[in-house]
Amino acid sequence: MKSDISDGLRLRPSSQLSLQRPELLAPAGNWECAKAAVENGADAIYFGLDRFNARMRAQNFTEADLPQLMTFLHRRGVKGYVTVNTLIFPKELVEAQQYLRTIIAAGVDAAIVQDIGICRLIRQLSPDFPIHASTQMTITSAAGVEFAKSLGCQLVVLARECSLKEINKIQQQIAQQETSLPLEVFVHGALCVAYSGQCLTSEALGGRSANRGECAQACRMPYDLIADGEVINLKERKYLLSPQDLAGLDVLPDLVKSGVTCLKIEGRLKAPEYVANVTRVYRQALDSVMTELEKPNPLTPFPTREGGIKAPLSAMPNGRLTPTERGWGRGQSDQEHYNLEMAFSRGLYTGWFGGINNQELVHARFGKKRGVYLGEVSRIHNEEVTVKLEAPVKPGDGIVFDCGHPEAKEEGGRVYGVVSKGKESVLTFGRNDLNLRRVHIGDRIWKTSDPELDKQVRQSFAGENPQFQRPIDIEIYGEVGQALIAIARDQIGNIVQVESAISLVEAHTKPLDTDRLKEQFGRLGNTSFCLGTLTNHLSGAIMLPVSELNRMRREIVAQLEELRSQPKRWQLASDVSFQNLLPSSPTLREAKATSPSLIVLVRNLKQLQAALQAGIQTLYCEFEDPRAYREAVQLVRQQQQPNKAENSSLLTPNSQLPTIWVAPPRITKPGENWILQQVRASEADGYLIRNYDQLQFFAADRCTGDFSLNVANPLTADYFQQHFGLERLTASYDLNITQLQDLLTSCPPQWFEVTIHQHIPMFHMEHCVFCAFLSTGTDYTNCGRPCEKQEVKLKDRVGSEHVIKADVGCRNTVFNGTAQTGAEYVQRLIELGLSHFRIEFVNETPEQVSKTIHFYSQLLQGEITGSQLWRELKLQNQLGVTRGPMGVSALRS
Repeated sequence: MKSDISDGLRLRPSSQLSLQRPELLAPAGNWECAKAAVENGADAIYFGLDRFNARMRAQNFTEADLPQLMTFLHRRGVKGYVTVNTLIFPKELVEAQQYLRTIIAAGVDAAIVQDIGICRLIRQLSPDFPIHASTQMTITSAAGVEFAKSLGCQLVVLARECSLKEINKIQQQIAQQETSLPLEVFVHGALCVAYSGQCLTSEALGGRSANRGECAQACRMPYDLIADGEVINLKERKYLLSPQDLAGLDVLPDLVKSGVTCLKIEGRLKAPEYVANVTRVYRQALDSVMTELEKPNPLTPFPTREGGIKAPLSAMPNGRLTPTERGWGRGQSDQEHYNLEMAFSRGLYTGWFGGINNQELVHARFGKKRGVYLGEVSRIHNEEVTVKLEAPVKPGDGIVFDCGHPEAKEEGGRVYGVVSKGKESVLTFGRNDLNLRRVHIGDRIWKTSDPELDKQVRQSFAGENPQFQRPIDIEIYGEVGQALIAIARDQIGNIVQVESAISLVEAHTKPLDTDRLKEQFGRLGNTSFCLGTLTNHLSGAIMLPVSELNRMRREIVAQLEELRSQPKRWQLASDVSFQNLLPSSPTLREAKATSPSLIVLVRNLKQLQAALQAGIQTLYCEFEDPRAYREAVQLVRQQQQPNKAENSSLLTPNSQLPTIWVAPPRITKPGENWILQQVRASEADGYLIRNYDQLQFFAADRCTGDFSLNVANPLTADYFQQHFGLERLTASYDLNITQLQDLLTSCPPQWFEVTIHQHIPMFHMEHCVFCAFLSTGTDYTNCGRPCEKQEVKLKDRVGSEHVIKADVGCRNTVFNGTAQTGAEYVQRLIELGLSHFRIEFVNETPEQVSKTIHFYSQLLQGEITGSQLWRELKLQNQLGVTRGPMGVSALRS
């Protein structure tokens, strides 16, 4: 649901003077990908090493590769950023510290970081080494940018869900507040359906945490939609959580005008051919856009188009759009879009750049690579297939027939012949290559392979000689009787001066004019340079032998390459350690001073009443509509005396009345502070803090940090405690029991609460399943609000039914259908000094709420064991989610 309140966002005005050329950042999962990126025009690459990176399935580099890799990149004028974009557990800090020292000493240009504690550790080790706040930090607002800046970050990678309007608004706000940092956005590649850094699905279903680099891509799986107990017939649409791939090519001018500093291509798991192909397309397109925008008065300014593709894909024949319908066409050629679709495509779309369009983002027909759409089978006869082609195909191309069941084995092969017959074409295949009995009239045909394009792409990074050259500008000085002086500058600020070993003499024939100088100094083949501008300051007719000019040119190249390949010398302190940042931990006697208490989170008023009747003293509410919090608060206020029932021993010593804490939504974007104002209007006792905006907004109130703050180590916990005065922090759901114990012994345990019973919030997403599949609307303004009328679940391949809830910002959360418990670990946690234990409900009845509270109350009082409770409730025997995928046993020295 969402209130009909316009955020009033307006595009940020930009002047010609403020335009800057964004850096083009390409992915590199291995050496070949790095070379493919460099030779196709990337300004920088990002890559992971063998630990602590969000693509652990990539081949990745090793720490030993760093010196050679950075030398290669810097010699070519390309920056290299290392991803350290996972959460770090307490016992990993020793290894992480050494890892960071190696990265900084190797002259890497920046680290891309998720963990707040790691940002602190980097700043402790080096005051000047650049930190880039990863998209895993879930930054969606000016407050998030300000938070990153306070940590010492030099750049912020915004969440992919930010629209162009929102990017412009963030730019405007950080400029006004003087908290500006350069902003980076993803411009192309796979889109996660969930907010990065907030997805617990792989962890919940398979013990492979996305926050630890082991996403299992559950979003690409088929699901059935169940509304009010009935399976909805969506025909071919089964992939309800699988977004199309992002392609920002169409909005490049708008991105440049927004002032973003860097455009990032996703794909560290992709092949070098993908890296080469996509990087080249965006390099050429970005250069073209800059040329157009830098004209003094462009005759045809690029139009601003909001909303991405207007026509819903579900309504299109075959789920495909023509180039015009796609919205392409700002001078970008069909060839570029063809290349992008052949590189990798689940369908290409402008993502969230144009705002919310729930009919477009997820077409739901498949969740895997397809390629270029060729058309529908219209006839099958004598081993021949007839089709009305919508894109070119030639002998040798690979195709697949799509009968609407992408989960099954699909028929496909290489085309042997193509014969045009009027408006249709007849495709033939090699003998026994296809089983045409499995192909049907109406099947869609996709081109999945183009060997000719593949060959061209591979040639772009083959061989030893540089293929992509970057310009150098040369100035020439000199007069008769003196040496010729050449001063050369590259684009990144290196400057060299070379003098001739022979004095200039008066020329009787063929003096050194500008054309001759350009000819000699422009012979830069087989180098990584090309001649940009040459400024001739020579006066009079003078000359120098061609051989000496050639020697000077070679010397310029050698000196520039030597300068470029020098490693960056960041400051690196040898006498500091992460231990300097650790909080002082109290003795166990101090920690055990408080009796264990039960905190209950409810999601409707009936559950709240059940929890009150059970005598619970600390209540959390997370409702879809924050306006309902006022009634919840009044309900609790009416409870004049604490419940004296059997679990009254759980009350905190000085409590006389139950307290109610309410939760704002997980995400806050520009223009959404009205939601926070609605939350505060309830006048609750305290607030459950989920993001950076809420840390600011509720700074004067009682606050507890929720799991979405990703507190996984003592450095992060200490930062929130020292800077924001939170009463408690919820431990990260990525911690297994061993890691949780490590956290509790490295910090005062009274800082924390631990969730010991819950339906894991798996996906938290901008994509609205209600709007996309239970309406024909595009967003909250025209969807009819099915989220307010129907109970909806997603049924997965193994039959589990997962509850979906919408919040006030129309963002959806998919909750695991099976509750999980950490009951068996509770006694050990109490012994470590933990006294705050949370249980959460989603759609349980009041009776189920009462029963569950009763068992957990008995557990905390020691009346039953965790095993007994688990058997009683028939829950999964797990703490939080699952054990972390990289437990302490996996640590290496």
